[in-house]
Amino acid sequence: MRPLNDTDKARRKVARKSGRARARRNADQKLDQIEWSEFENPYPPIEILPPDDLDRIHDASMRVLKDIGIRILDPRARRLMEEAGCLVDHSAEMVRFDPDFVMEMVALAPSQVRLHARNPKYDLTMGGRKIIFSSVMCPPFANDLDRGRRAGTFSEMCDYVKIIHSLNAVHQAGGGGFEPLDLPAETRHLDVGYAHAKLTDKTWKAWSNGRERACDAIEMAKIMMGYTTEQLIEKPVLTAPINTNSPLQIDLAMSEGIIEMARVGQPLVIAPFTMAGAMSPATEAGALTVQNAEALAGCVLAQVARRGAPVVYGSYLTNVDMRTGSPIFGTPVFAKTTWASGQLARRYGLPFRSSLNTGSNKVDAQAAYETEMCLWAAVLGHANILFASAGWLEGGLSGSFEKLILDAELLQLMMKSMEPIAVNEDTIGFDAIREVGPGGHFFGSSHTLQRYETAFYHPILTDNRNYETWSEQGREDAEQRANTIWKRVLREYEEPKLDEAVDEELRAYVDRRKGEIVSRTAA
Repeated sequence: MRPLNDTDKARRKVARKSGRARARRNADQKLDQIEWSEFENPYPPIEILPPDDLDRIHDASMRVLKDIGIRILDPRARRLMEEAGCLVDHSAEMVRFDPDFVMEMVALAPSQVRLHARNPKYDLTMGGRKIIFSSVMCPPFANDLDRGRRAGTFSEMCDYVKIIHSLNAVHQAGGGGFEPLDLPAETRHLDVGYAHAKLTDKTWKAWSNGRERACDAIEMAKIMMGYTTEQLIEKPVLTAPINTNSPLQIDLAMSEGIIEMARVGQPLVIAPFTMAGAMSPATEAGALTVQNAEALAGCVLAQVARRGAPVVYGSYLTNVDMRTGSPIFGTPVFAKTTWASGQLARRYGLPFRSSLNTGSNKVDAQAAYETEMCLWAAVLGHANILFASAGWLEGGLSGSFEKLILDAELLQLMMKSMEPIAVNEDTIGFDAIREVGPGGHFFGSSHTLQRYETAFYHPILTDNRNYETWSEQGREDAEQRANTIWKRVLREYEEPKLDEAVDEELRAYVDRRKGEIVSRTAA
């Protein structure tokens, strides 16, 4: 064995110090992850469309709204539109819009909104340069390495919420990592809402598909926060996801959700489900035109329900595989239309929503590169909230425990990558460069040793062992490591304290509403 030279000794010295530092971090923290903070993109957005082309898509959307219209299945919503001056054909369930009226209504929605959490530490701004990472919401299946793909249960959903609460890179709970299919469909939204109110003190997305579900979410939010209706309007708590039914339709449940959430000022995230080639023309410009018309129609409905209701312009635009008809994710179509959708949202002065998606059936390379493609597109396009930022698998059919950890790594990497480079006398390190000189090394320099613990990003999932060590220690891949990590996070979870009186009032509300719904259903 050759004797150690100065470089070897310096490397070992840094490694020993880094190892001790890592041990201290592991002792002091549950998981060596970044600190929780709001995320802001300091750089200008990609502007893929020149102004003339942006105008063409806007004008085409106005033409769709005026000459074709939107089918709105909710009679109450159509009446509100009619009273506001829209042309309504109730027999055909169609509403047509005057373009000037559309722009007048859209202008009433605020350009940003502050979301209030049970713990003020987790309050969030939606709009401007801020970006919110919100976890996956309500796939039908749960998925992990140990138990495979299966129908989700309430107990497992609670575990999912606990992990989301514990991951600092995930700003907002999705409202259920998957459906608790062991609970009755008519009342499970009450259990899901209660679980989120109790198990996390971050903000969360509320089930808003239908009048009853929306109203229950609103009442539970008021109890959780101790708010009156007026206080809830002034300090929004819930994020309300809404999907239009492309092409050119808003169904009954979504119309009801828009109206109820708008009336109490909770931000509506209105995203058409526009799959190019299936729900819209098989061209990017045509798909953007359909999406834009639907999103603006939803915004108008929110404003006629309550002037000034916060609305987020949502894009969920991808394309189908023309050979199979299946949606595919992380595509060039997704990236380009995300950038264009961001331009449209900014044109109307609305916050912008995008998503992180993959069609992969397991946590593999495809899941990583499709999610990463979506992430970069959304961040560079200045999306203000990203749905399905953590846990989405299998085209949205599964909420994956391992994918939560992979996505947390990706989100952390993005947040750290967007930090500007600090350039000053200290960071340039001229004295250190002079001290080391030609042919030397920086492992043992005082400049390096002062920074050995904090200089670079610490991954939570990445494995940097050499091949021999990795092979000897079990040859774990990323999915297997993620399996170990989510279990550790779950073991170390600490429930955020909920006031006992509030807890009791929430449980009483859930029990009462369950009784009412069961009695009505039985009758």
